Amino acid sequence: MHYVKAKGILSPQNGMNLYRGCTHGCIYCDSRSKCYHMEHAFEDIEVKENAIELLEHALIHKRKKCMIGTGAMTDPYIPLETEIGNMRKALELICRHGFGVTVQTKSDRILRDLDLFRKINEKTKCVVQMTLTTCDEELCKKIEPNVSTTKERFAVLKRLRDEGVPTVVWLSPILPFLNDTEENICGILDMCIEAKVYGIICFGMGMTLREGNREYFYAQLDRMFPGLKERYIWTYGNQYSIESPNGRHLMRLFRERCAEHGIIHEVDEVFGYLQTFEEKGAGEQLSFW
Repeated sequence: MHYVKAKGILSPQNGMNLYRGCTHGCIYCDSRSKCYHMEHAFEDIEVKENAIELLEHALIHKRKKCMIGTGAMTDPYIPLETEIGNMRKALELICRHGFGVTVQTKSDRILRDLDLFRKINEKTKCVVQMTLTTCDEELCKKIEPNVSTTKERFAVLKRLRDEGVPTVVWLSPILPFLNDTEENICGILDMCIEAKVYGIICFGMGMTLREGNREYFYAQLDRMFPGLKERYIWTYGNQYSIESPNGRHLMRLFRERCAEHGIIHEVDEVFGYLQTFEEKGAGEQLSFW
């Protein structure tokens, strides 16, 4: 861990990253890619020491209320958050100033702040985004070794459902020859249906490999799945975007089941929902089912 003084905290799209780097150890992580110009070791978490002051200044000077997003590059609920507490401080500011929020995570630590999510959702909109990649707990522990397991994340989704906080699931990435099976996709969709998620984001049945994350991914394949790296190289070469050989069938299955259960699943529609600020009147609660 190391501290830096940031110049700003909100992007032009009102996204924020309180930390840079991650200790989750997910073997497929795109944030390791060199194009993001991280100048320190990925597991050496960069903490923006003035993040909360910058956020309060930004919120006070916003002309219009909006949705504040976090978690796109670094999960805000990495273990370090329990020590530093910047995410909770940020949520308190967002709540106090009447903004909406959407948070992307793979950790059940998010339940620590359930009280704030409820308060924000009473006034405007709070959406929790949770990534699900596999319904196989043993595979989950291999490809996402230091995060809450799929069952634990599923429990979070159900708790949020019961609390009236809307959720969106990222069905991503789908790793060819590992989790690209009909059984796995149906298993994840069953969880989403039971948890009554509002939407699912799926860019396709595949993954991306860029310089930086490709090398790490292949090293992990060599360590845990001997011979699989060679199958990737033979099948895909140096392609950036790779799709499961079973991709078309799995996408058709995905769309049919989402439509059957009223889960929004067109990417633009889901992002539109996440980005739209909605203010409630007294005694009003947004309906998302």
